[in-house]
Amino acid sequence: MTTPRQTTGLPSTDEGLYVIENAGALDSPVFFNSPHSGDVFPESFLARSQLAKPQLRRASDLFVDELVTPLVQAGLPLMRALLPRSYIDLNREPLELDPRLIEGVLPVDANTRSLRVAGGLGTLPRVVGDQVEIYSGKITLDEAMDRIAQAYVPYHLRLQQELALRHAHHGRVVLIDLHSMPSSGVPRGGRRLADVVIGDRFGASAAPWLVDRLEILLRDAGLNVERNHPYAGGYITEHYGRPRFGWHAIQIEINRALYMDEVRLVPHQGFSVLSSVLSSALIELSRLLLFDFDTTALHFSQKAAE
Repeated sequence: MTTPRQTTGLPSTDEGLYVIENAGALDSPVFFNSPHSGDVFPESFLARSQLAKPQLRRASDLFVDELVTPLVQAGLPLMRALLPRSYIDLNREPLELDPRLIEGVLPVDANTRSLRVAGGLGTLPRVVGDQVEIYSGKITLDEAMDRIAQAYVPYHLRLQQELALRHAHHGRVVLIDLHSMPSSGVPRGGRRLADVVIGDRFGASAAPWLVDRLEILLRDAGLNVERNHPYAGGYITEHYGRPRFGWHAIQIEINRALYMDEVRLVPHQGFSVLSSVLSSALIELSRLLLFDFDTTALHFSQKAAE
């Protein structure tokens, strides 16, 4: 892939919140995002938490952004969060607030009844791992809203802007949202957990032919792939996926056992192999979409019908 000539002219970072690799790259309609790989912990948060940093890191999708380094080297754009998921969860609604964590009267438009909030995993998580409480008590509403205003809102404003730029340039945009899943996740029908789970909100967030093509590429790379089980896509996939209007969003969950020691929280010998095969599949998908989107869609739709 050649060095991109089309540029956005936007800065590549918001200090302390995110970094966008190849921020100016507009040659492809594909944009990659890693919202849960952040590992920069504010000192105020560490002081506020009753858990040590190693315990808090278990909530993050560690090293996912590093897994796809070959994408960056190929000139493709990657947005990656710097703040950890235990501090702010960017894959939630802006006001999925947990009344068991936040004291005071919550905003009238707060979503306090979602299953994610019920599990302690709202926009400001209350727990990590197996229901281990992050805080010794409640936090104030002012603290919660400040965190959302200063960390969550700027991230999503920039993500929206990047996607809109590519949609304006190509008439289409494809967001690939990258995550990881613990190997102890729930398998289907007694089968082992897949290597990769593709989530498209059961067909609602991306064109079926596009998701089919991604699945074929991942399978051809030797990976065991499931779709929408046990992860169908979170807020980001649901919110930004509007295929009817040319906005496609796909979530990819990667089995952590393939590339890291889940106890010691360090990459293991499988990291480089997975990085190569996963990135190659995603680069190939991006290469295909460099061509006319409608022609590519028609081609693969016809192939699927044969």
